[in-house]
Parts: sequence; C-alpha cells; structure tokens
Amino acid sequence: MKQQIVKLLKSAGGDFVSGQLISEKLNVSRAAIWKYMNALKEEGYEIESVSRKGYRLIESADVLTSSEVEKYLTATSIGRNLVYFKTIGSTNDEAKRIAFDTVNGTVVVSEEQTNGRGRLGRVWSSPIGKGIWMSVVLKPDIIPEKVSRITLIGAAAVCKALQEMGVDAKIKWPNDLLLSKKKLCGILTEMSAELNHVNYIVMGIGINVNIELEEYPEELRDIATSLKIATGEDFNRQELMARILNNLERLYTEFIEKDDMSESIRVCKENSLLIGEKVFLIERGGKREVKVIDIDEAGELIVINENGEMETIISGEVSVRGF
Repeated sequence: MKQQIVKLLKSAGGDFVSGQLISEKLNVSRAAIWKYMNALKEEGYEIESVSRKGYRLIESADVLTSSEVEKYLTATSIGRNLVYFKTIGSTNDEAKRIAFDTVNGTVVVSEEQTNGRGRLGRVWSSPIGKGIWMSVVLKPDIIPEKVSRITLIGAAAVCKALQEMGVDAKIKWPNDLLLSKKKLCGILTEMSAELNHVNYIVMGIGINVNIELEEYPEELRDIATSLKIATGEDFNRQELMARILNNLERLYTEFIEKDDMSESIRVCKENSLLIGEKVFLIERGGKREVKVIDIDEAGELIVINENGEMETIISGEVSVRGF
C-alpha cells in the first residue's frame, strides 16, 4: 500500500493530491492514509501535508523499494516482483522460504541484514541503507551440474553494472568482486535440486556501496572496501541495483535460451584478478600453489599446478593473499 501511495504522489508531478482522492483510488480510509504517510516519512520520504490541499511529495527516500528501483529497470522479469524489507536476517533465507511459491525473477531485498553471510558461512556485514543486499530467485530448466555457471553470470552482471557507473572492479573467480584487492561484492548461490532437475536457484548478491571506513568492524577494514571508500563519492543504490538486474536478465537469458554464456565469460576473463597470477587453491586437505592461466567456455578455472600439469578447477576457494 505504501508503494501505491508513493506512485500516486509521484504521478502528480509535485502537485498536491487530496486525501479524498487517495482514499477513493486505493479504497482505504483517510485515517489509514495518514498512518501510511507517517510510515513513509520514517523511511525517509519528505512529504508535505496541507489542510484542504492534501499531500505532496517533496523528495523521495534512498530506499530500494519497487517504486524507486523501477525507474531504472528495463528487465522484463527479473526484479519486476520485488519483495522489500527494512531489516531481515538473511535475504537468501527468505528467498529460499518463498522460492517454490513465487515467480521466476523474484528479488528479495533488504536495507539491512542482521545475519548476512557469504560462502562457507562467513559473516557478511550488512549495515542499514549502506549497501545492496538482495537475493534473486531463478528457476532454470538446466541440470544441476550447470548451476555453478550461474554464479559467473552473476559476477559478470555486477561487473558490467559497475562499469556502466564508472567503476573498474575486478572479478576473483568465481564469486567475488574486488577494488584495490579488497572485497567489494560477494555472490552466494544456493540451490534446491533433484538428481536431474533444478527446483530453484537463489543468487544472493551483497555490494558495499556507501559504507564509510569507520563503519566497518576493525577486523574487516584491511580486507573489505566500498564504492564510497574507493572513490570518495556517494552512489545511487537504486540505479546500481537496477543496472545489475538489467544485465543479469540479459546474460542469464542468453545462457538459458541459447546455452550461450560467451559474453559472461568474456567479461570474467577481461576483468579477472587471477589470470596470469599465482594463487593459493584452498581445498579440504589444505592449500596448494597454482598459476591461473585461463577461464574456459564452461566457466571453469584453468591452472598449472606445482608439477607443471594443467588442471581444470570446477569450483573452489582461491586466495591471493601472500602473493
């Protein structure tokens, strides 16, 4: 209901909209409208109310609601059903909870996560109003063995969106984006599947946008960064979120409909942090040194091991620390 009210106020082009008109269009009482207006003001919307004139929107809030993101959104399915929270434990958990009952392309987004996490259960700091913490529900008709490729498609989509906004981030295969070798974005892909069928995929994307250095816990300041820290500028979270979803839909559709991820691979290769570098490949038995030489057409990492032999790495943890 709040977003319907915002749309009505925006459609007035800065003029007043009477409470009576809002009441009639939305079939709610004048008292309920007053409560919704106060709730919108708490979210950051600047709304002027004048007796006998009604309500007027002065300034929109920096929130990631559908009514604020859609003005930048060109995607036709991904992001069109947007589930918004001011605070939540984990957007991935909520996306998995509703996945069977919601449409493909549904996005769960929250201004804050109190239990955000990355790969291997690592904590992901998600302060309120400072980043993009979202999860996309996808329902592809593919075999489970191909799901790992979706993560690279997500990384390419984020990378292209950042480039469109003037940011040259690097991709650390398979699921991180870095600036100045500090983590800017993490992607956590989870799935529900049967032997030869994927029920759904949830792609969690966390991007540090306008976080100040002092807002990070002490232990993260040397390993994490934000767009604000790296550039000294505030970024429009709504536009960035929409650009990610626009790119994701296009790259994802090419993969699902044409089995073509050539552009995603090109983006990941051209912006790779790892190709040509020595890294540690972290496995259950420990870690070993390898040199990365390429990413193949399936999105797998091609490396040379300590014996000079070529290997294909389907998934795993890569560390550049120590080199």
